[in-house]
Amino acid sequence: MALSRAVALLALTAAGAETAARLRPALPGAVLHGRNGRVEGADVGFDDAVAALRRLFETEQAIVAVCATGIAVRALGPLLQDKTAEPPVVVVAEDGSAVVPLLGGHRGANELAAAIAEALAVAPAITTAGDRRWGVALDAPPPTWRLANPSDYKTFAAALLAENEVRLEGEADWLQRASLPWSETAALTICVTEREIAGGPDRLVYHPPVLALGVGCERGADPAELSALVAETLEENGLAEGAIAAVVSLDLKADEPAVQALAAELVVPARFFEAAALEAETPRLANPSEAVFREVGCHGVAEGAALAAAGPGARLIVPKRKSARATCAVALAPAPLDAAALGRRRGRLSVVGLGPGAADWRTPEAEAAVAGAEHLVGYSLYLDLLGRLAEGKARHDYALGEETERVRSALSLAAAGESVALICSGDPGIYAMAALVFEQIEAAEEPAWGRVAVTVAPGISALQAAAARLGAPLGHDFCAISLSDLLTPWAVIEKRLQAAAEGDFVVALYNPISRKRSGHLTRALSILGAARPPETPVAYARNLGREGESLAIRRIDEPVPETVDMLTLVMVGSSETRRVARGDGGAWVYTPRGYAAKRKEDAA
Repeated sequence: MALSRAVALLALTAAGAETAARLRPALPGAVLHGRNGRVEGADVGFDDAVAALRRLFETEQAIVAVCATGIAVRALGPLLQDKTAEPPVVVVAEDGSAVVPLLGGHRGANELAAAIAEALAVAPAITTAGDRRWGVALDAPPPTWRLANPSDYKTFAAALLAENEVRLEGEADWLQRASLPWSETAALTICVTEREIAGGPDRLVYHPPVLALGVGCERGADPAELSALVAETLEENGLAEGAIAAVVSLDLKADEPAVQALAAELVVPARFFEAAALEAETPRLANPSEAVFREVGCHGVAEGAALAAAGPGARLIVPKRKSARATCAVALAPAPLDAAALGRRRGRLSVVGLGPGAADWRTPEAEAAVAGAEHLVGYSLYLDLLGRLAEGKARHDYALGEETERVRSALSLAAAGESVALICSGDPGIYAMAALVFEQIEAAEEPAWGRVAVTVAPGISALQAAAARLGAPLGHDFCAISLSDLLTPWAVIEKRLQAAAEGDFVVALYNPISRKRSGHLTRALSILGAARPPETPVAYARNLGREGESLAIRRIDEPVPETVDMLTLVMVGSSETRRVARGDGGAWVYTPRGYAAKRKEDAA
C-alpha cells in the first residue's frame, strides 16, 4: 500500500497504543500521536483528542484513529464540506476487532482500511456500494485518471445498480477487470478518451493520462500568457484538459513561475528533462530551431519535451504553438503515462527547525516537512532527535563542523529532483543552516542549486525556550550574540558586546564556551556587567527540551558555572530585568516593558 500523504496514527489509551503498535508494520513511516499521560513512547503528544484530530484533518494527513467511531465523528463532523477533498480517515477499535474507513473512502481510506484489516486479521467494514457490487469505485478512478462529469455519477450509478448493462467505448484495464455488466448493446455508456466530449446521466466520460503537454517560455513570462496559450490550444484541437498527464519542459525552466503555475492550475506534476534528452528527439520535431539550439542546447523545447515524456511510440498531435513569450505542444502516448517516471521533478529543500528537541516543541509545519521528505540531512544528534519521524527516510549524517558539507549535500540531492529536509535544532534562521543555504545558492557554483524550491520551517529557538522556562526575560528590547570566533573575529564580537552594554539590551549569548574557547564568556559578562548592577540576573539554560535539562540563575558578578558548554544558552538581563522569588524556592525572571510607569502617569 502506498499513500501520497503522511499517515498519522492516533491512540488515546494504553490499550489503543498496543493496537497501534500492531499496525505499525503495515503503515511504514506512520507517526504515532498519543494522549499525554496515557500513551508512552508517542512521537507527538497531545492533551485534547478532538483538537488533535481536527489539526491532522486540516493539514490533510491520512488519519488512523484507534478510538471509538463517535469520537472521530464528533471531532470531524463540523469540518466536513467537500468529500472530494477530504483526507482519508480510518477508525480502528481499541482492541483491533473492527476497521472502518470513515471518510475519504475513495481517496485512499478503503485501501488503507484493507491493509490495516489484513494486519489485524479482521474484515474491513467497507460500505461504499460500487466497491461491494462491482469491485470498483466509478466515482473515484485511479490516480491521474479524471472523471469528466462527476455530477452525473449518482444518476448513472443508480441506473447501473438497477441491473442495467453498460457499454465500454475505449480501453481501460481497471474497468475491464471490474465485475461490471458489460454489453455492446447497452444504453448506459462508459467512454474512455483524450478528447473533450460531453457526458450525461447515461454516459460517464473518463480521461486517461495520455497527453504530454510540452511548454517553453522566456524567463519571467506572465503565467497568464502561458495558461491562455494552452487553453486555446486544447480547445482548438478538441483535447481534454483532464487527459494531461504532466506539464513537461527543459530543466532550465524548473523554477520558472509560469511553468509551475500552469502545472498547479491543471493539477498535474511538472517534470523536466536535460537538454540532451530533448535533443535526442530532434528527428521527430515538426519545428526544429537552430536559434533554440544555440540558446539552450536542443532544437526544440515544447515539442521535444512532449515527445520525450510521451515515449518512443508517441505522436506529436499538436506541433508547437506560439504566443509572444511562450510555446506549447502536445504529444499523445500509446498508453497511460506514469508522471512520476517522467524526466525529473523540481527538487525541494526544506530547512527545518526542530526547536530544542522535544516533540511537543516541534511545529506542525516542521513535522509535515520531515514527513514529506525522502532524504534527511543533518548533524547526527539532530537526526536522532526525530525518532520514528526518521523511519523510512534516507539519512545523510554529518559531524559538528561539517556545516558546509551538509548544505552542499542537501542542495545537490534537491537539484537532482529529490525531496530533502535539512534538519537543524532550534530555529534554522538563528545561528543555523538557513543563511548558509542561501549563501551557497548565491555563490552559484552549481547553477542547478538556484532552481531548487527552498522553504524554511521555523522552530522554537534556544532563546525562546530559555525565556519560556524563566518567565519573561525578553519582555523588552533584546539581542543575540554568538561568542564563537570561528567565523567572526573576536574584536568584532567585543564591539557588539560593548554596543549591547551601552544600549542596555537583554542579551542572549550563544556558543558561550567550547574546549578551545574557555575565557570568552567571562570576558563577555565583564563587558556587560560594567554597565549593569551586580544583582543583574544571568540564566544558564542547558539542554532545554531534552534529556538532562538544567536551568540555573546567578548574579552577573558571580562565577560562571562549570557545567556551561556549547549546549548552553546564557541569558543576561538588562538593568531593568527583575528576579522574583517563587514559593517553591525557585525564581521567575522578567524584564518589565514600562506598564507600571504608564499606570502612574495615567493615575496622575
